[in-house]
Amino acid sequence: MMNSTRQIKLGAVISYLSLFINIIIGLLYTPWMIKSIGKADFGLYTLAMSVISIFVFDLGLGRAVTTFIANYLSKGLYNSINCFLGIIYKLYLSIDIIIILILSSLYFFIPDLYKGLSPEEIEKFKIIYILASCFCVFSFPFIPLTGILSAYEKFIQLKFCELFDKILRVITMTVCLISGYGLYALVLVNVVVGIITILLKLFFVKRNTDIKIVWKFWERAEFKKIFNFSLWVTIIALAQRCIFNFAPTILGIVSNSKDIAVMGVAISLEGFIFMFANALNGLFLPKVSRLVSEKKRDEISALMVKVGRIQVLIIGLLLIGFIALGESFILLWVGRDYASVYLCTILLIIPSFLHLPQEIAVTEMVVTNKVKYQAYVFVGMALLNLILAFPLSMQYGVLGMCISICIAYLARTLGLNYIFYKKMNLDMFHFYVRVYIPFLKPIVFIIPILVLLNFSMDYFNWISLFLHACIILLLYIGVIWFFYLNSNEKNMFLNLFVKIIKK
Repeated sequence: MMNSTRQIKLGAVISYLSLFINIIIGLLYTPWMIKSIGKADFGLYTLAMSVISIFVFDLGLGRAVTTFIANYLSKGLYNSINCFLGIIYKLYLSIDIIIILILSSLYFFIPDLYKGLSPEEIEKFKIIYILASCFCVFSFPFIPLTGILSAYEKFIQLKFCELFDKILRVITMTVCLISGYGLYALVLVNVVVGIITILLKLFFVKRNTDIKIVWKFWERAEFKKIFNFSLWVTIIALAQRCIFNFAPTILGIVSNSKDIAVMGVAISLEGFIFMFANALNGLFLPKVSRLVSEKKRDEISALMVKVGRIQVLIIGLLLIGFIALGESFILLWVGRDYASVYLCTILLIIPSFLHLPQEIAVTEMVVTNKVKYQAYVFVGMALLNLILAFPLSMQYGVLGMCISICIAYLARTLGLNYIFYKKMNLDMFHFYVRVYIPFLKPIVFIIPILVLLNFSMDYFNWISLFLHACIILLLYIGVIWFFYLNSNEKNMFLNLFVKIIKK
C-alpha cells in the first residue's frame, strides 16, 4: 500500500515536471522551430505528426489493457493477465496489418489528397510520410506497454519514460536546428526518439512485472468482453474529438479565417490548462480497482473527496490566474488582433472546474464496466454542441462557438452526475458540500484584492506580468491555507515541501 501511494505521489510530481516542459515547448520552442525551418516546412512537419497521431489511435484497447489487468491484479488472477494479453496482442497485430495496408494505399494518392501542396512539397511529404508510416507500423503493437505499467502502478517508471521522451526530443531537435538541419532530420529525430522510448518502456515492463504472454490462448467470451469495452471507450474518444476537431470546420463554413485563428489559439491555451489540471488523473485506476474488488465504498468516496479537493485547488488557481492575467498575457504573446481569445479561453476552461475534480467517479465507472453510460452522455454532448454551434457561430462568430462548447461541456457534467447518483449510488451532494462549498470563502476573499491589483498595476512587459503572477500565487496560497485546507491536507503539503527541500 505504501509503495502504491509513493508511486502515485512521485508519478504526479514527474507528470507536472513533464507538463512544464510541454508548455515551454508550446510557448517558446514552436515559434523558434517555425522561424528556423520556415512556415511551409513546418506545415509539412505538422502534417507528418498528424499522420502519426491518427494511426496510433488504439480504438479503446489501451484503456482496456489498464482496466482488465488492474481488475485481475486486485483479484490475484495472475495467469488470467497472461491469457488476456495473448488476446490483446493478437488484436493489435491484426490491426497493425490493416494499418500497413491503409498507409501503403494512401501513399499512392498523396498528390490527390493534398492538392494544396506544391509539386516540390508533395515530393518532400512523400519522404517524411514513409518515415512517419514506418514508425506507426512499428509502434502500434507496443501501445499496451503503457497500460501494463499503469495497471501495475509503476507510475514513476511510466512518467519517467514520458519525461525522458520530451527532454531527449527537445535536445536532439535543438541540435538539429542549431546545426542547420531541416525537415527530414526533425521527423527522423521524432521517429528515433519514439523508438528509444518504446524500448525503455519494454525494459521497465520486463524488469518490474512477471508477465509471460500466452500466445495460444483464445476465448470467445473474453474477446467479447474486450470488444464491448473497447467499443464504448472508442465512442467516448470519438465524441470528445468531435468537440474541438469540428470547431474550425464549422467556423470555416459560417465565419472567417480570423475566427478560425482565434479558435486555434484558444484551443491551445485550453489544452495547456487542461494538461496541467489533468496530470493527476489516470494515476488512480489500479487503486480504485482494488477498492471496488474489496467492496470498500466508503474509501472510494473518501478518495473522491480527497483527490477532488486537490484538483479544485489546482484548477481554481489556473482559472483565477487566467481571469486576472490572461488578457494581458494574450496581448503580450500574440498581439491585440487576438484579444477575443481571452473570453473564449475562459468559456472553454470553466467546465473543467466542475468536471475534472470528479475523475475518481469516472474511474470507478470504468472499473465497474459502466462505460456505456459515459458513452451515452458524451454522444449527447457532441450532438448538443453540433446543434448549438451553427446558430451561435453565425450570430456571434468564434465567441458563439465557445459558448456552444461551454454549454455542451456543462451538460456533460450534469449528465455524468446523474449517472454517478442513480447508477453508481455515489453521494454527489456530499461531494459538492465537501469540495466546492468550502472553496467559496477564499474566492469571496480573493476577488476584491485581485480587482485592486488590476487597477494598481499596468502590464507593459513580461517582467511586470511575471511579478503580478507571483503576487497572485502567494496571495492564493495564503488564502487557501487559512480558509480552505484542513489539518491533514496542511500536513501533506508540509511533508511534501520538506521532502523537496531535503532533496
